[in-house]
Amino acid sequence: MLRDKVALVTGASRGIGRQIALTFAGYGASVIVNYNGSKERAQEVVEMITAMGGKAVAVQADVASAEDVGRLFEEAHTAFGRIDILVNNAGITRDNLILKMSEEEFDTVLDTNLKGAFLCMKHAAKIMLRQKGGRIINISSISGIAGNAGQANYCAAKAGLIGLTKSLAKELGSRGITVNAVAPGLIETDMTQKLPEQVKEGMLAQIPLKRAGSVKDIAEAAAFLASDRAAYITGQTLQVNGGMA
Repeated sequence: MLRDKVALVTGASRGIGRQIALTFAGYGASVIVNYNGSKERAQEVVEMITAMGGKAVAVQADVASAEDVGRLFEEAHTAFGRIDILVNNAGITRDNLILKMSEEEFDTVLDTNLKGAFLCMKHAAKIMLRQKGGRIINISSISGIAGNAGQANYCAAKAGLIGLTKSLAKELGSRGITVNAVAPGLIETDMTQKLPEQVKEGMLAQIPLKRAGSVKDIAEAAAFLASDRAAYITGQTLQVNGGMA
């Protein structure tokens, strides 16, 4: 499905990003595994891809840094000569109620989750315009659609990603570049495991399928949007939440 394609996945050393990298490789793509601080985990993903007969390289970069992002794309392009797919997955949380949330907590989340995606999309667009085609997939969240108490910064960033998706889809569509988003609901990851049990139970009660999703659910949705099967889909947000919203 992704044979001979090159994909760059940000925040690919763990969680959803890790599964996206592995799933894309399973479908035939060569993968740039971006990470910020988890070098060992990123290298583990590369080794797993290599073991299945695929190609991958790990590249360290903080997506909140314009300098780092520039270097990330230089190294990625040098490694494989092209970039066909960009998945903006890197994200952090700094949860707090608005009256207690510091300016630093707000800015840090926006810089990584939203500005980071903007910086990556800008570099990817230059490459994809020359190639006259490409796929950009932004990992948003149900929080960016429905909101969530105590996550004003995170929700703002994830809602902003949906706006970026719609805007870039209109800017780049005429050159064969599609831009879409995936909005996960409650997904079993290291991040959600840290949620209080009462909070998780409350969220599960709102899900018609009565279970949390898996990282594979999100990875398969991203793979579909990255493939030729989704060639006429752009500017959309695919909600993968078990009917939660």
